[in-house]
Amino acid sequence: MKIFCFLLIFLSALISAQGKPTPPQRDAFLQNKSAVKSAPGKKVKIINADEIIKDPAMYDGNQYLKGNVKIEHQGSILSADIVVLYEEENFAKAIGNSRLENPDGSVITSSEMEYDGNTQKGVAKKNVVLNDPKGTVIKTETLYYDRLANQAYYDTGGTINDGKSVTYSKTAKYFLDSRTIDLSGRVKIEDKEYTLEGDNVVQNQNTNVVTINGYTVITNKKNPKNKIITEKGTHNMNTKESFLTKNSRIYYNDKILTGDEMYYNQLSGFGTATGNVTLDDPLEKRYIKGGYGEIYEKKDSSMITKSPYAIKILEKDSIYFASEKILSYQRPDSADITKKKSFLRAFKKARVYKSNAQGRADSIAFNETDGIMHMYTDPILWSDQKQVTGDKVEAYFNTSNENIDSLKVIGNALAISKVDSLNLKDEFNQVKGKLMTVYYEEGKIKQAKVIGNAQAISYVDDVDSKTKQPVRTGINLSSCGIIDALFENQALYILSCNIGATDDLYPMSMIEPAKRKFPDFNWNTKDRIRKWQDILVDTPNYEEIKYEAETALYDNAKKIIDDAKAKEEAKKPKRVRK
Repeated sequence: MKIFCFLLIFLSALISAQGKPTPPQRDAFLQNKSAVKSAPGKKVKIINADEIIKDPAMYDGNQYLKGNVKIEHQGSILSADIVVLYEEENFAKAIGNSRLENPDGSVITSSEMEYDGNTQKGVAKKNVVLNDPKGTVIKTETLYYDRLANQAYYDTGGTINDGKSVTYSKTAKYFLDSRTIDLSGRVKIEDKEYTLEGDNVVQNQNTNVVTINGYTVITNKKNPKNKIITEKGTHNMNTKESFLTKNSRIYYNDKILTGDEMYYNQLSGFGTATGNVTLDDPLEKRYIKGGYGEIYEKKDSSMITKSPYAIKILEKDSIYFASEKILSYQRPDSADITKKKSFLRAFKKARVYKSNAQGRADSIAFNETDGIMHMYTDPILWSDQKQVTGDKVEAYFNTSNENIDSLKVIGNALAISKVDSLNLKDEFNQVKGKLMTVYYEEGKIKQAKVIGNAQAISYVDDVDSKTKQPVRTGINLSSCGIIDALFENQALYILSCNIGATDDLYPMSMIEPAKRKFPDFNWNTKDRIRKWQDILVDTPNYEEIKYEAETALYDNAKKIIDDAKAKEEAKKPKRVRK
């Protein structure tokens, strides 16, 4: 389809000039001295002109038509107040109320027009308006067109209105065959809901797809904080779908999604990112990284997969999460619907790291607003030289000082503490039961309260009155309904043992190794997270620490007992069958 039909090659069929007229003063765009004259075209048909004049004092002696001028050439009709014909140069000028109507229905109006029949190039000047038959309207001060290349462009600034959006640009080149417009220099495309601003974009008038080739921002008018920034990609002005491939960011709900390749639908709020994905939440001071991500703006939720990890930035001690899949979402606060609470969930082989607490579980759910973390399915949590396990672990954070206040262990609760972290002796204090609450003090486990089938194994030391050095007294076995235990340095003190209490202290020589640990003892050093980078793998797979058993006293005592029994047996008379 053609938008322009051009001013015509006018051949003088009228009155011969007396003397040679002066050549026209051309626009720089039409100054092509090397142009070769084309073969003569069809004659111009004059439909109307009030006067046909040739006056040496007017228009350098060139013939001109005046008054309601209307001429036709190959289906196009040009009307103007005055049309000046330059026969020798195959050139024409239209002056005053110029209007060009083309067979395809397109119309161009301006104050002046120039056309070179040799190069088939033209210029429309002053208040130029081009009306596309499909409803597109272009307005500018100077419009250049090339019939052979079937192109038109302006560089004086202009607007393009297709009825749905308005485009503002410094420069525009219109490719008439494909109906694409190459825009550059302070480009702005605006519709009812969104504004696109960029340095270099190509707009397709057929599909209304914008191809982005430079820094571009697409902004939501109702919520200007929601926007897209990219340096390369495409944006469909009809469907509001964007495909982004370079230095791209999607801003939504005070969050920022980035990735190597991205897709986003502004109407549905659904977006994806692939390769070096980061979802940043500045308000929550948390970001998530991974290889693939999805966002759901209207649900205010997101999902990150392919080796994802999240970092909750705290002033003193950040928290790190990793798993096979991480979800983040916000929900209205039941106490105040004007506020939202933020949640983070890590699924499958979840890991968490904090300098004073590290953990593993099949899944972890973290209420960031209230500071409550739930660990499900085979949870294990380490803190200093202590380890806590159970069916489920709940950690309660103090949101003001950023430390853990307490743990609640539900089902098969077991807390283990290394008696002396400075040696490799196989000595561990232990306390277990159905339900356990662990209390922290200054970031370290301080106390535990166990309810239901509560049991404890604790190593007991005393101080030698002469040497003032600790001396191992033995091992205490406690069993009752409720136990209150205190972790002091590396020792475990039973503060109280209530309801059906039994409490026995065994010297080291009298307690066999099997009774020094509960049957479900599971001290884990191979999988323990020692630094935050350890969460990036399923397990750091450290070499399992081998501890030295201290059984010499028991072995000696057992030998003495066994020897004594043997002597007693030897003294007994043996019956001899006759």
